[in-house]
Amino acid sequence: MADYDVLVLGSGPGGQKAAIAAAKLGASVALIERRNMIGGVCIQTGTIPSKTLREAVLYLTGMSQRELYGQSYRVKEDITIGDLTARTSHVVDREVDVIRSQLARNGVDVLPGLGRFLDRHTVQVSDGSGHERKVTAEKIVIATGTRPARPSTVDFDDHTIVDSDGILGLERIPRSMVVVGAGVIGVEYASMFAALGTKVTVIEQRTRMLEFCDTEVIEALKYQLRDLAVTFRFGETVTAVERYEKGTVAVLESGKKIPADTVMYSAGRQGMTEGLDLAAAGLTADKRGRITVDSAFRTEVDNIYAVGDVIGFPALAATSMEQGRLAAHHACGEPAHEMHALQPIGIYTIPEISFIGRTEDELTEQRVPFEVGVSRYRELARGQIIGDSYGVLKLLVSPEDRSLLGVHVFGTNATELVHIGQAVMGCGGTVDYLVDTVFNYPTLAESYKVAALDATNKMRQISMLTD
Repeated sequence: MADYDVLVLGSGPGGQKAAIAAAKLGASVALIERRNMIGGVCIQTGTIPSKTLREAVLYLTGMSQRELYGQSYRVKEDITIGDLTARTSHVVDREVDVIRSQLARNGVDVLPGLGRFLDRHTVQVSDGSGHERKVTAEKIVIATGTRPARPSTVDFDDHTIVDSDGILGLERIPRSMVVVGAGVIGVEYASMFAALGTKVTVIEQRTRMLEFCDTEVIEALKYQLRDLAVTFRFGETVTAVERYEKGTVAVLESGKKIPADTVMYSAGRQGMTEGLDLAAAGLTADKRGRITVDSAFRTEVDNIYAVGDVIGFPALAATSMEQGRLAAHHACGEPAHEMHALQPIGIYTIPEISFIGRTEDELTEQRVPFEVGVSRYRELARGQIIGDSYGVLKLLVSPEDRSLLGVHVFGTNATELVHIGQAVMGCGGTVDYLVDTVFNYPTLAESYKVAALDATNKMRQISMLTD
């Protein structure tokens, strides 16, 4: 007899939801996690700290109120790292308490330490103090997450040259910063520090950033960031970072040299699988430490599952949670629907970006006809009330069956607003539902009706000309 029905490695969003789902299905469950990492990277160094930091920045700098009270408006004049981390620490501590309570309430045994495979059913847990124990389980779920990838050519010191985890440990707000990599994490931190007054330079070897997003939205984001004095260097590669007593110098392949107090690398993520001894269980990982799974999140070894960032794209906390739940259901032999193809993307830059469905570029490439409906926050009473004159919501509508093909939002509460479009698309609704719906007034949600009317009016004009 195995010690447990289900054993979960890692307590991040995927692991936590897998453990709780399996417990609710009546399985005996244990979860392995380091003592100081309950909640995983998501809670300790990633999603929650960075998004809390963003809220602290928005509040203390008074950015969201400057349209109303002037560009010089600030809640606090001399903002320190301590001001920012106080809020972050409070939220992290509360979230850890919530997770511990949920695990305990559902009867999940938490085994402190690091696990490594001895065979496909056995994991050895080392608690860091020399004590080890063997744990057996019928089914095992790997949810160990990722860590920032560190190029071997870069001499990280966690003070002047840092990764996206180390950025939270800075002793002071830098006067200048170079961000290497214009991916989601890089651009999010670039916007936060720019809002604090740091002179930020973003270096990206590709010719544009966030290529999976709507082109018009990205142009709007670049405009807003440039207004915060962010400099972009596209098509450039950092070949070296020279450290001096008073700061650093980033040396580019083109020969440019950019001085900065701090250099932050955002060079992708590496799966935390190197210490698992996957081979002992008959598993392998790619060079990025990622594990391959099927549609049920089962690995090549049929009693072992993997979920979350460790399996690669989309590597989002939200999708990881659902992957964990579905893997647990499959492991316990409980029927469950496959993950819905419609998944929202949220990017917590300043301002926010969120979208679901396809972009204009994708639809054009696929030769799918579409009409565009646009609503601008400045035309909404709520937009005026909150002082957001740059926000925009865009609907992509099929002129053939009037279905929504994509929803793209830029501005305040974008990551919340996108779910209205998600619900309509997921239920097979059309643009007419949004036209006929009464929204509370004044709200930002009203932007859906304005954009829907814009799209239908354009389609009506074409119909009048062609009929």
